[in-house]
Amino acid sequence: MLGIVFTEFAEMVETAFSEDVLDDVLDAPGLSTEGAFTSVGYYNHKDMIIMVTALSEVTGVPVDDLVTAFGKHLFSKLIAKYPTLVAPHSDLLSFLEVVDGVVHEEVMKLYPRAELPVFQTERKSEHNLLMRYQSKRPFSRLALGLIHGAAEHFDTNIDVSFQSEDSDILYSTLFDIRIKHDG
Repeated sequence: MLGIVFTEFAEMVETAFSEDVLDDVLDAPGLSTEGAFTSVGYYNHKDMIIMVTALSEVTGVPVDDLVTAFGKHLFSKLIAKYPTLVAPHSDLLSFLEVVDGVVHEEVMKLYPRAELPVFQTERKSEHNLLMRYQSKRPFSRLALGLIHGAAEHFDTNIDVSFQSEDSDILYSTLFDIRIKHDG
């Protein structure tokens, strides 16, 4: 996984909880780097699982909730660093439709060793998009948080339901994203 994911996770933990909680998370046994991460490095995704599990144990917040919250946080940080990724898009669903193509192409230019998940989309209507996440890594909740972060960026209220269809070799989740309308 990209180092920036780890450094942003550390920033979120320190901001949302405390420096002491972050120290506890970085001291979790089993980390391949003994808790030292740089934004330009590449790390085993299992280190993220260890850190999120440790954070859950320290705070009592469920792992799924932490990973979703982190995805939302990560979206805002990535867009602040790379605003051109969303600049050409005027609405949430149009942006989500091009994540796998245009956005991931740009990410690969910045991080050529990145192992990105695959996203397939199907527009059901003007206000409804199906989006399938597929990855060798179990981070569909991170994708859910990123979707919510994108919705916040585009000032769009959404309902998201999802169903996981994981196998032994591939994690797959189908997200049903619906724009909510007031009234």
